Amino acid sequence: MSGNIPPIGRRNLLGLAIVASVAVVPWWAANAQTLGDASAIAPIEQLDNALLAAMKAGESSPFDDRYRVLAPVIERAFDLDAVLAASIGLSWATLPADQKAALAAAFRRYTVSSYATSFNSYNGQSFQVSPTVRDLSNGEVVVNSRLLRADGSSLALDYVMRRGPVGWQAVDVLTDGSISRVAVQRSDFRSLLSSGGPPALVAGLEHKVANLSGGATG
Repeated sequence: MSGNIPPIGRRNLLGLAIVASVAVVPWWAANAQTLGDASAIAPIEQLDNALLAAMKAGESSPFDDRYRVLAPVIERAFDLDAVLAASIGLSWATLPADQKAALAAAFRRYTVSSYATSFNSYNGQSFQVSPTVRDLSNGEVVVNSRLLRADGSSLALDYVMRRGPVGWQAVDVLTDGSISRVAVQRSDFRSLLSSGGPPALVAGLEHKVANLSGGATG
């Protein structure tokens, strides 16, 4: 792979869309933005750097090695508990603590495995992060990042950031400015939750991890 996210079922994890090549005008200047807290940019820059390093390590690097390197960076960049809660929806609040813990552990393994598997080869790609962030009315901000490919195409990734106890963390990712990772996951999780509740979703996530990792433990 070349920095593309693998599908969840019939859908793409981030709803990936290939966008046009970068214009002469800086891409972050295309839309008016309000300057917000620039410290929200740092976790995304760290994530992009780690993903690029994983890509350069290539498929010759064992899955377990890529997993161990990426796990702490992803856990810092994302509020995985908030992403999971939003992906499950209103029923999250009513789940017993043991089911929440099992789901959180499986979702963490799934998320890290997805990145470790997706970003495993390098063909001249690079990342570009906007130097400004866009304020949202609820106190969150949006950090714009792009994966630039050697052929001139690019993939736009907007990270919705929320400030919490450990600082700014991503709570959603928007592809091409509109396709929400949380919304896609909520749709994918719904059938498993409807058919077998949290245990079915845990089993489904673990099955996806096994497929992504090729049986590696992570």
